[in-house]
Amino acid sequence: MASTAHLSDKQLRSIREATRRINLWHGSVRSGKTIASLLRFLFAVRRAPASGLLLIVGRSLATIERNVIEPLQDPLLFADTAAEVHHTRGATTAVIHGRTVHLIGASDARSEGRLRGLTASVAYADEVTLLPEPFVVQLLARLSVPGAILIGTTNPDGPRHWLKAQYLDREAELDLASWHFKLADNPALSPAYVAALSAEYVGLWRRRMILGEWVVAEGAIYDMYDEQQHVVDELPPMRRHWLGVDYGTANPFSAILLGLGDDNRLYAVAEWRHDARAAHRQMTDAQYSRAVREWLAELDVVPAWTFVDPSAASYSTQLWADGHPGVTRANNAVLDGIRSVSNLLDASALLIHRSCEGLLAELPSYVWDDAAAARGEDKPVKQADHSLDALRYAVHSTQHEWRGLLTASV
Repeated sequence: MASTAHLSDKQLRSIREATRRINLWHGSVRSGKTIASLLRFLFAVRRAPASGLLLIVGRSLATIERNVIEPLQDPLLFADTAAEVHHTRGATTAVIHGRTVHLIGASDARSEGRLRGLTASVAYADEVTLLPEPFVVQLLARLSVPGAILIGTTNPDGPRHWLKAQYLDREAELDLASWHFKLADNPALSPAYVAALSAEYVGLWRRRMILGEWVVAEGAIYDMYDEQQHVVDELPPMRRHWLGVDYGTANPFSAILLGLGDDNRLYAVAEWRHDARAAHRQMTDAQYSRAVREWLAELDVVPAWTFVDPSAASYSTQLWADGHPGVTRANNAVLDGIRSVSNLLDASALLIHRSCEGLLAELPSYVWDDAAAARGEDKPVKQADHSLDALRYAVHSTQHEWRGLLTASV
């Protein structure tokens, strides 16, 4: 087995403690997590039962070869075992310690079909955040041999990424162990290299790549958003309410209730959302109208105004016909609306109740369109933005009402 003489106490501890069904090493670049995870994988291959396949999965066969196979064959990293790792470039199998290991690339959600029907005992997953969630779910289902183990590594992504939300944040509930590594945790790096690399990264990328934090995406529109700062569990009494509605039939429908608190801050108080694709059921204008009005009645709130997606004329007509008060077209000036929301978030004058799950899921991944930027345009990517649009409608359409009331300078 490879030597552990030059590993840190943290790396050694992670190897010893990686005995759960799911074992994840996450953190910054060059932090030592990959070497520790590969050593644990070699131990698992040596001890794997005869039944069940051995797998290495990654974004593609090329990335598996570069990130996993080549390091395992490097005698400087694994002096005692490199000669026992055999692989022909381009082949979908390798032989490690005399055992056949299958290499499976997963570039999109359809890749999970490659796992159908197999039974596995050991799986190594390279850069788990880059793998499609359905693929990982299927992979875990295939690890059905008694004592089966998943060993995975990743750099951090956004705070609402499925790996963090569904697995790392639920570590206490699952048969899962994880280890967080920072650049400074790698004893093999010289202080000069650590200092140089730390100086090269600033802002978001420094937090991700040096400190290993799960923070918002590069190019994020609301890059001032901080879940710890902007998300609340309790709300003050509200002096006034408004409703923003982004209409969708095949796409999600979202209604965000905005409130002005007694503390002179704005709050995303509550959210009603229907995703037809997820629910496998579309709703009519009349059904949406009834559902939103029943939701507001449960909250015991009558909004002063309801600002509806300007393209949803039929839904506005339905609300008027049903006697919903204060229905009007939202101000859909996209860039100006983004600025209004940005200024409020930056001043901590807009907070979000934790129950607004759709809104919280969309915020970290709302990014500028690089292709549009290349043409000199400021334009957001139009995906996963339905609750964000509803919030923007409510905020920007009421700016003349709340701007002078806020204690923060926005």
